[in-house]
Amino acid sequence: MAGASAQARYRRLRAEYRQERVLARLVLAGVAGSMTAGVFGWLRGMSVALGLLLAHSLFLRVRPDAVTRWRRGAAAERRTGRRLSRLDPAYFHVLHDRALPSASRANLDHLVVGLTGVYAIVSRRLPPLTRLRVADDRLWAGPRPIDRLPMMARSAARTVGERLSADLGRRIEVDVIVAVHGGRMPHLGITIAGVTLRRAKRARRLIQRRPAILTTAQVTAIAAAAERILPPMIDV
Repeated sequence: MAGASAQARYRRLRAEYRQERVLARLVLAGVAGSMTAGVFGWLRGMSVALGLLLAHSLFLRVRPDAVTRWRRGAAAERRTGRRLSRLDPAYFHVLHDRALPSASRANLDHLVVGLTGVYAIVSRRLPPLTRLRVADDRLWAGPRPIDRLPMMARSAARTVGERLSADLGRRIEVDVIVAVHGGRMPHLGITIAGVTLRRAKRARRLIQRRPAILTTAQVTAIAAAAERILPPMIDV
């Protein structure tokens, strides 16, 4: 299942911080409500307390902390997974959320094996107004460089390619795609250091429209090898 390990991580973090969040919310609402009630009466005080409870809940929902990042990351992976599921299963095999053999805590969001090749796909969500661009041979998201993103995606693809090649006894090339959710980027996407960045809704079309380089028998063999060497991250 796409995003399964990220969703599990989000739930663990949410459970860890739940008591802390509830306590902070109650203290904030109680103090503000009591002060307001002392000046304007109990009805106004209750209104302020309830309003602060709601505002604090919404703030925790959108603030950029670890819990929020894992929740949004899991949602982005699921959306990419739904789009990739529309690939014709007769010609494309899609694996989601697979553990990488080289690192116990690293995973690959999606792997597509099809007639047009083998693709390691990483899902990433950006804030809505963030502009993704290349300048000075670096990848930028707004004012900050994010060179680590293509580097990590390329490393994951290299690991998968090496393991597939060793398992099958022949060289398997793995292309790298970053499926971007949110943010702004050129219509035709961005390519940097061998990594292709596309809006998530265009990733499936990019894979489908490339020329066929594998036979159905090769696709089946590579997909079976990927299933063997890349276990679901949630199991790991």
